[in-house]
Amino acid sequence: MLGKFFYLEGAYLILAAIILLVTLFVTTRPFMSPSAPRKGLLWVGLVLAVFIGAHFWVTTSRIAEVKKAFEAGKPVLCESRMLRKMAQSIEIRKGPVGWKIEGDNFVSPQYTRPFHIARCIVK
Repeated sequence: MLGKFFYLEGAYLILAAIILLVTLFVTTRPFMSPSAPRKGLLWVGLVLAVFIGAHFWVTTSRIAEVKKAFEAGKPVLCESRMLRKMAQSIEIRKGPVGWKIEGDNFVSPQYTRPFHIARCIVK
């Protein structure tokens, strides 16, 4: 679960670290009060942790919903990162085309790249 968290939220964790560094820089300026760094880092860190945690919860809930819908035979829309100009998304269904789930990816022998389930929604 921790590996999945770092995989899904890694970019947001890096952005949060940059925001905390900016907060530290601003709150250590001479015109700020001596307690500003502690208060600033506490509140900004708390807000960032809540936002990142909420995003992870929403993403993992959607992954579970998409897996359940796929297994039930419902259509799933996934973002196509390969065909940006023509088709922004692709419809995936369980059936004769050969789509299956491997880990957190949809794979098919007809496509060279897998589709990560986090980038999919139930149609």
